[in-house]
Amino acid sequence: MNTEQLMRFVGEVWDKSIVPALCEYIRIPNKSAHFDKNWEKHGHMDAAAELMRQWCEANALPGMKTEIVRLPGRTPLLFIDVPATGDKNSTDCVLMYGHMDKQPEFTGWAEGLSPWTPVIRNGRLYGRGGADDGYAVFGSLLALKALAEQKIPHARCVIIIEGSEESGSPDLPAYIDALADRIGEPSLVVCLDAECGNYDQFWCTTSLRGNLTGTLRVDVLREGVHSGMASGIAASSMRIARQVLERVEDSVTGRIKLDALFAKIPEDRVQQAQAAAKALGAEVYRKLPMVEGMQPMDKDPAELLLNSTWRPTLSTTGVDGIPSLPNAGNVLRPYTAFKLSFRIPPGVDPERAGAAIKETLEKDPPYGAKVRYDADPGADGWNAPSTAPWLAAAMSSASKTFFGKDAMYMGVGGTIPFMGMLNVKFPKTQFLVTGVLGPQSNAHGPNEFLDIETGKKVTACVAQVVAEHYRRS
Repeated sequence: MNTEQLMRFVGEVWDKSIVPALCEYIRIPNKSAHFDKNWEKHGHMDAAAELMRQWCEANALPGMKTEIVRLPGRTPLLFIDVPATGDKNSTDCVLMYGHMDKQPEFTGWAEGLSPWTPVIRNGRLYGRGGADDGYAVFGSLLALKALAEQKIPHARCVIIIEGSEESGSPDLPAYIDALADRIGEPSLVVCLDAECGNYDQFWCTTSLRGNLTGTLRVDVLREGVHSGMASGIAASSMRIARQVLERVEDSVTGRIKLDALFAKIPEDRVQQAQAAAKALGAEVYRKLPMVEGMQPMDKDPAELLLNSTWRPTLSTTGVDGIPSLPNAGNVLRPYTAFKLSFRIPPGVDPERAGAAIKETLEKDPPYGAKVRYDADPGADGWNAPSTAPWLAAAMSSASKTFFGKDAMYMGVGGTIPFMGMLNVKFPKTQFLVTGVLGPQSNAHGPNEFLDIETGKKVTACVAQVVAEHYRRS
């Protein structure tokens, strides 16, 4: 492999073709089905799938088949089958994964930036979904094109781009079952939907937390009442909500109090967190846009990494029943409702954890108030199988070649449901889970961006790993 030629080829295609395609993709407000109940009527998901299909067809490799697969009532899935260029009789396969659906707009975008308007500043492409992870299909196919440009063989590759990941991938199992014969049994999975600790190295995700969401609602009155007349007689719904939430989370330390949400942290993951913390230092928390004076929850970067990858946490992501400040009258409100998001470590049973949360929040409600917790379907966490020596060597070599530093390993606090599904279905499969979501890239929030140079280097690294996968087989 001529690595300089490969990097040059990848860079040119990114600049001339991928960045313009991503700009058009960012303009499409294809919010995931959980956030757009009328997604099918609006047609934005179909538009995103068609944009990607057309780009892939225009950049097709010999014998490649591209199809938008649609199952009734489900979001579309882009399915790309690239024939092997090496041993064409082999049944071996590489599965490459990404998603096309997006998170909603959110607030707080900086001046001149918005979720559906692509803007390039200082080598970064701003807009919703570019890094999380619209680039995946383009980067995956380009990695294979870069190998073809030098006639470097690779195994058969299947690229799957789903349309419901940001909703917890409810549609994906049906597609995996429907396409099982066409997918085959991959020995390597490449996922481009993860984080990178910095923009200086190639990062491999070793674990993902699961996610449990639900709505806690506390009702105390049938209707709002003048606070001067009611306060001191009827307890406020907010105070009762605070009491029941204290049952599951220590409000001072943030520690979750339910044993059902904990799992033992493997020693190798502790060691990897310590190595990543040594490489990142204060960047572990400085990557977050903390207000002036705000301090992280621990002074040890390794503990912060373990907090965010292998320990359960609670975030309140939404609220109802509380008027905006200009509309806040002197009223004891009838109810308060919170959207709760629990992140759970790999190995925790979502059903058992969800049942423990519900029982704890609802039992013995203060003052006999109506306290109800309605849980959404949960998502498992995922702990990657041990990395095979050939894959570890390939990632290390690729990182040194294209980034100039060794590869790093790190758990990620988010959830990619597909990884757990595949791990169960193909327990012997190796995983390369990586991405471009580095410091301040802010997926799901305002000012999301894709660092273009990192996108190029990750694409080149994937190409080298896929080539090494063929060589070792």
